[in-house]
Amino acid sequence: MLKALLFILLFTFGFSKAELIRVYAAADLQYALKEIAQLYEEENPQDKVELIFGSSGKGTAQIKSGAPYHIFFSADMKYVEELYKEGYVVTEPKPYAIGRLVVWVRKDSGLVPSEFPQVLLDPKVRKIAIANWEHAPYGRAAKQVLENYGVFEKVKNKLVLGENVSQTASFVYSGAADVGFIPLSLAVSSNMREVGTYWLIPADKHDALMQGYGITKVGASSQAVRRFYNFIGTPKVRQIFIKYGFVLPGEKR
Repeated sequence: MLKALLFILLFTFGFSKAELIRVYAAADLQYALKEIAQLYEEENPQDKVELIFGSSGKGTAQIKSGAPYHIFFSADMKYVEELYKEGYVVTEPKPYAIGRLVVWVRKDSGLVPSEFPQVLLDPKVRKIAIANWEHAPYGRAAKQVLENYGVFEKVKNKLVLGENVSQTASFVYSGAADVGFIPLSLAVSSNMREVGTYWLIPADKHDALMQGYGITKVGASSQAVRRFYNFIGTPKVRQIFIKYGFVLPGEKR
């Protein structure tokens, strides 16, 4: 009897494969979502979360083309709403934050980001990193900021486009660019804080970056996907979002 019980336990837990949850997320989530996924896996060792980061526009296009992502986190709620209307996302889009944009420079650059927009015109500034506004929501917001401050035409020849905000941050972090427009969520990460400083751009200088998520059609039948989706709404996860500046109306970081 004991041997039979041990065999059943071994078969159930020893040979069962972990259920995979494949998540495509906007690149501004790279630090927060890694921490969330680690916490989830500690509490749900039977599941494995695979994270893929990129621009929201490209993620949307890939999902429409049949990419096997189970959950989609977008830096622009409009992309999730679009996929929901077209049947590619099966849960009603839910918000997780209103994104904030910052101007970031290295501490050793001698530049002062709060002296915006004049800092962009400093002779020392030869390259300005910005996400590609064709498919990156933060890039669109940054372009709006430059236009609203009346300096887009003055600095457009200095702009260096990143495929997403993660690549944009790497440009300015490495010194390949002198100034960068990046999400607050990246600016507050430990490695970025160590070498750089930032200025928070007023929220009224660009369209609101309402961000949201949902389960895709591919992930609709998976209990593991539903577990992770529900986990995102828990208070402990909310605190991780807030830690990285991902706040909703009424919340403070």
